[in-house]
Amino acid sequence: MLIRELTGDDADETRRLRRVAFGSTSEDDPVRPGRRGLLAELDGRPAAVLTITGFHQFYGGLPVPMGGIGGVAVDPSARGRGVASGLLDRALTDLRDHGQPLSVLYATVPALYRSRGWERAGVFEWVDFPIDRLPAGPRIAARPATTDDLDALHACYADLAATVNGLVDRSKPGVDVADVLNLDVVTVVPGHDGEVRGFLTAERNRDGLRVFDLVGRDATTQLGLLRSLTSWAGLLDQVSLRVTDPAVTGLLTNQAIRYTVNTSTWLLRVVDLPAAVAARGWPTAPALKDAAVDLDITDDHAPWHAGRQRLVVEDGSVRVEPGGTGAVRLHARALGPWFSGMQDTHALRRAGLLDGDGDAALLDRLVGAPGVPRLADFF
Repeated sequence: MLIRELTGDDADETRRLRRVAFGSTSEDDPVRPGRRGLLAELDGRPAAVLTITGFHQFYGGLPVPMGGIGGVAVDPSARGRGVASGLLDRALTDLRDHGQPLSVLYATVPALYRSRGWERAGVFEWVDFPIDRLPAGPRIAARPATTDDLDALHACYADLAATVNGLVDRSKPGVDVADVLNLDVVTVVPGHDGEVRGFLTAERNRDGLRVFDLVGRDATTQLGLLRSLTSWAGLLDQVSLRVTDPAVTGLLTNQAIRYTVNTSTWLLRVVDLPAAVAARGWPTAPALKDAAVDLDITDDHAPWHAGRQRLVVEDGSVRVEPGGTGAVRLHARALGPWFSGMQDTHALRRAGLLDGDGDAALLDRLVGAPGVPRLADFF
């Protein structure tokens, strides 16, 4: 099996593989600024493909470089021959070489990705709201967005994203914020000196109205944007709202006891633990006394960080350095849900992903688990 970098000349084969695997395919170029890929060949023919898009994902208020893996497709004739596993192994080295200590994917075959160290670490959710249950918020001054609003709109989103573990910063080249203007509805609430106080983006299709983002800097703006959705009454019975800001869906809307949530889970892989820890924000660290926990990382597919490591908290900063007793043993799959805050060490221990006699409580105190980690982008 030969695994090589994907090139623009492979676009037709990439689309063929994905069409066969998924039944349909995007016409987007598989290789473009911010996106690269890998292609596996068997007997001289393309047999499997994946792409990696460069993102930055917020943890503890800081954006950590992350490679988003998507479109993993294997030709039917090549399945069961270790092609997908080989691609993923090569992808781990590629991610490290590109300075991306984290990787995220949406798993259609979880067992495959778990065997390579990815594990469930957050959610991607849509909530369906009957229009008559939307709050009667205030009227606000809103207008359609223009190209002149893009920087301020992105700043409004980024300020929110920095407070929600898991959200990506939507920076170039991985994301082009100008693409938002291709949607059917893009509304902004202007503030002073060109600031955007909030915005709403949505698309109308045969199934109804899909609201991709409803973001506001304050409750008045959020409630006003929710009120604007009631203008669809008579045309629609309900709207679907992607959960970007959990405060909107969790604290400002009027769901009954039972309501419909469509949830996808995403899997996180810590590719390089020392680099990931160095890039992440640790808001609780300044309040902790200097301390350390000795780890022993089991990771057959990322040997560069496997073995004994010490996670050290010192003078309010956190680092990982080689050495220690290895008292707390962590499987590669444990690193993602711990790093994101999705699972604490008690759950990891019950799942058989953490063991040993060492005191792992410092790991939980560091992460703090401030809410469910979320993504609001699909790739």
